[in-house]
Amino acid sequence: MKKTWVAKSMAFTALSTVLLTGCASNTVSGDGKMNVVTTFYPMYEFTKQVAGDYANVIALIPPGVEPHDWEPSAKDMKKVKESSVFVYNGIVEGWVEQALKSAENPKRIVVEASKGIDLMEGLPEEEHDHDHDEEDGKILDPHVWLNPVLAQKEVESIVNGLTQADPTHKDEYRQNADVYIGKLKALDESFRTALTSVKHKEFVTQHAAFGYLAKEYGLTQVPIAGLSPEEEPAPDKMAYIIKFAKENQVKTIFFETLVDPKVAQTIAKEINAKTDVLNPIEGLTDEDKKKNLDYIGVMNNNLDALKKALNE
Repeated sequence: MKKTWVAKSMAFTALSTVLLTGCASNTVSGDGKMNVVTTFYPMYEFTKQVAGDYANVIALIPPGVEPHDWEPSAKDMKKVKESSVFVYNGIVEGWVEQALKSAENPKRIVVEASKGIDLMEGLPEEEHDHDHDEEDGKILDPHVWLNPVLAQKEVESIVNGLTQADPTHKDEYRQNADVYIGKLKALDESFRTALTSVKHKEFVTQHAAFGYLAKEYGLTQVPIAGLSPEEEPAPDKMAYIIKFAKENQVKTIFFETLVDPKVAQTIAKEINAKTDVLNPIEGLTDEDKKKNLDYIGVMNNNLDALKKALNE
């Protein structure tokens, strides 16, 4: 069973208080650049592209670590405390609200990159504490970064935050953002062109991370598990997926890089299909880094995998 933020919040708050009491706000590093702290890889990549050489950008969640259940250490909290800007996606990082309260810094600019985006609701059985909207209890899907159109909106939120914190370099941030948004627009066009005329519109994936992407390009995501990649599907859900795959002649079952692929492999074996990677880009693996892959590179790999599977 996954760890929950609520279960550890009291101990965490006590630890934070000991660590942060008397700690002065140090939002500018020794090189004179402001410190920008991000949560996981997509937020880091988008922010770094906008910041360029004008800010020090770090990611709290290490490469290769699945972010849904990650929790900050005392060392991480110190980084949050000393940041000029804190960038997070929203929904997926269930620890953020408490962390920002514990590591209080009135001068810090907080950017919730997905704010203002119309978030999709998850399936009824996807009951995960970090995927709930506090106001109405809805289960919301956080994976907006996997849609190149929505990724552009996240970049816009980030450039606004950096500009607010450091207006001296507002022109540079805007220029950097425009260049990167141009690349995201080209990525969107590649997806749109390649997926318009595919033979099939349905794809089966281990983790329900691709709802926004599917909606954007007229596809149907059929997830084995829910919004949490560690969710174990019930036997009747497994039976449904196998039946669906057989009836729709699905020949590829997708799994992802940071989670055990055994469920996807079991279904693939049952229907005599193959498996392939569809990467939710929640963190780069060592293999990704060896190949010098970044967000756009991984997204292009995802496009190639989808195009191949949907034309079988």
